[in-house]
Amino acid sequence: MAQTTRLLPSIDLIRRVVEAASAYTVSRMRVLERIPGNPIGIARLEVGDATASSALGIPSPDFNSVVGLRAGQARDIEAFVDWYRARGSHARFEIAAGDYDPAIGRELARLGFFQSGFHAALVGEPCSHASASSGISVAKAASADDMEDFLAAYVEGWGIPDAMRDRFKANVRLWRHEPDWSLYVGRVDDRPAATAILFTRAGVGYLADSATDPAFRRRGLHAALLDRRFRDAEAAGVDFVCSGADFLSPSHRNMERAGMRLLFLRAIWTPLA
Repeated sequence: MAQTTRLLPSIDLIRRVVEAASAYTVSRMRVLERIPGNPIGIARLEVGDATASSALGIPSPDFNSVVGLRAGQARDIEAFVDWYRARGSHARFEIAAGDYDPAIGRELARLGFFQSGFHAALVGEPCSHASASSGISVAKAASADDMEDFLAAYVEGWGIPDAMRDRFKANVRLWRHEPDWSLYVGRVDDRPAATAILFTRAGVGYLADSATDPAFRRRGLHAALLDRRFRDAEAAGVDFVCSGADFLSPSHRNMERAGMRLLFLRAIWTPLA
């Protein structure tokens, strides 16, 4: 996957990646927000260029973080902290390299936060370059039966507790009908084994939610799902594809092997206590 000059690191490119990831998270949360009575407690707060998301019924960091904070917004941090506190939860901040300034770090430290980790953001050209290993197939979850296979592999891949699985599946079956989403099922000898999502918005293909059932790992499913999404993103005419992963995790390494490259790191700031 050859890189072109349009993917040279820049603030504009970083912000397009941040905006694509944020748009996907908001799209996921809106599905949950539409459940009658909003039982999961979905809420958002926008201040300047930054958005805080909260899902009281789902402890996932993806749904409970502030993203998009930019240099010059240190004065806005306390408003986010107070908003989370009023909701009975704790703030978590993701600061993209390129948007950070020392005033942000000083204010976070003053309010009792510390930098607890990094998250990698990767970019690449949307083109195919590999073939799936023997016995592996990847297809879109186009039918209701495909969606059940998707959900079966998803809950295994993400380790969702047994007691929560039926509720989770009921809440997200509508993913199949979301605009800008394409859902994929990876199968091994026709058995559902892995999942992934392609989200396209504003000329960007965001590669999301790839997970493999532990019983089928190390067989090339992640690479096969990447390749299929590359091909579909290219067919959709996106400018580039992007994704995120824990820094130096197997997912990060697999995306680098597939030709994507590290664009920036997000610094994760969490409360000291």
